[in-house]
Formats: sequence, C-alpha cells, structure tokens
Amino acid sequence: MNTAAYLRRIGLPHLLGAPATAEGLRLLHTAHVERVAYEALEIWLERPTTVDPAESAERILRGRGGYCFHLNGAFWALATALGYDVTRHVGGVQPRGGEPGVTANHLVLTARGLPSPDNPGGEWLVDLGLGDALHEPLPLVAGTYRQGPFTYALRPSEVAPGGWRLEHDPAGSFQGMDFDPAPAEMSAFAEMHRHLTTSPESGFVRVASVARRDGSGVDLMRGLTLSRIGAGADSVTLDTARDYFAALADVFRLPLDDVGAAEKDKLWRKVHSAHVAWLASQAT
Repeated sequence: MNTAAYLRRIGLPHLLGAPATAEGLRLLHTAHVERVAYEALEIWLERPTTVDPAESAERILRGRGGYCFHLNGAFWALATALGYDVTRHVGGVQPRGGEPGVTANHLVLTARGLPSPDNPGGEWLVDLGLGDALHEPLPLVAGTYRQGPFTYALRPSEVAPGGWRLEHDPAGSFQGMDFDPAPAEMSAFAEMHRHLTTSPESGFVRVASVARRDGSGVDLMRGLTLSRIGAGADSVTLDTARDYFAALADVFRLPLDDVGAAEKDKLWRKVHSAHVAWLASQAT
C-alpha cells in the first residue's frame, strides 16, 4: 500500500512519519469518513470485490469508497503502517426489529496504547464502516457519547462475552452492533461478503445506498432519494441521471472517474428502475 498516497487521499499528508497518538487517530478517523464514502456501487456496476485490504486501499486511492469490510479493512492497513496498534474483530450489526448477534456481517476495529485526557486507558472503538454512525473514535469505556445529531451508548455485550455493544441513536439506520473481543483475520468475513454482494436478500443488492458522515450530520442516498440528517436536514428525489451523478460527485465525493460512460448509463438505468419499483410497492 502506498501510505503517502493514502494520506494525500484523505487530506493528511503531514501525518506521514508522525508518532501514533490519540489525536492522530481522531484526525485519521474523521478525515476518512468525511472524504471516503460508504458505498457498495460496485455491486450495481457488476464489479466483484474481495475483502483483501490491499485491494480495498487501491480502490480508495482511485477515488472510490466501500462498505465495512473495505473501509475498516483498508483503514486497518493504513493505521498499522503508521505505527498504530489496531486489532480487527468479528461484529454483527443488528437491524431495526432484528435480534442482536455476532454474525460476521461487520468488521470492527479497536486501537490501544493511545491515552488522552478523556480516555486515560487508551483503548478506542474505531469504526468507519457503519454508514451513518461514528464520526470520531469512541473511548472503549462504557458510557453515552454525543457526536453531531446522534447519541450513542457503549456497554459490555450480552451476546459476545468479553465483547462490546454499540447502541445507535433512535434516528440511526440500525439498532446496534456487537463485537467479539478476539482478534480476527480477514478470512473470517469472506463468506458473509459473498452473501452481502450477491444475495437477493442483501440490502446492498436491493438498494443502491451511499453515505458520508461529517461533524454535524450525515448525507444519505438510498436509490434516488437524497437526504440529510443533522444540520441542514432535507430530502429530495433526484429525477435525472445528471442530478444523480452530480450528487454523487458533489455530496459524496464520488466523481466515478473509474466508471465509463456506458457503465454510468447502465448504472443509472438500474438504479432508476429499482427506485420506480420501490415507489410502486409503496403505493400498493
């Protein structure tokens, strides 16, 4: 991985060679979620991906994003290269109305050895792959934390002995997330990645979703509905391909420079068709 190029991609070239600190971790986390979109458009472009962190990092360097296996996987590689002590864990995101569990549908990171005034123990929950959730790392200490429009609760997990549970804000897209304390290899996520990228039951397959977090809220696009939670809250439907691709570029920093004109046309037709079908289902 080209560490210097990755740092330039997220606007932090000066951190190359800098010591690993809690403030450095915060800067890396916030810059990454603000500049690298949460997205799974490769599925809609019919471009298979893997969970290999090197592949994910290369795609990010080309101006794209990814979902949790890609974003947290690549960030693990970046942080490790910069001297941070970061560990991967098997997690499970609980959808609204679902049951909690460590299902391997989520990759979680923790960091240690980074004390700060508000976290003298120096252990942190690091998660860039939850879409509308964390903007900054959270102290790995039970408590309630406010970031922008969202309030999170962190506590020991009831389903993963020795692990932790993050409870999302009621306005968030999911109920919560649990993770196991044991270190994990990327191979632990390969089968779930296959399911999430190919199964008709997968939310990534059913809806073309994109998200980008910032300090005051989150921008979301599901199908052709562009919405904002937090400062500047609003919602609009994108009626044309021009508006759709402009929103990807301007709101989500996804100019799709690696996607040709024919591929963009095919992507638009697929997303538009799915949105029309969704509207019809809502009407009935």
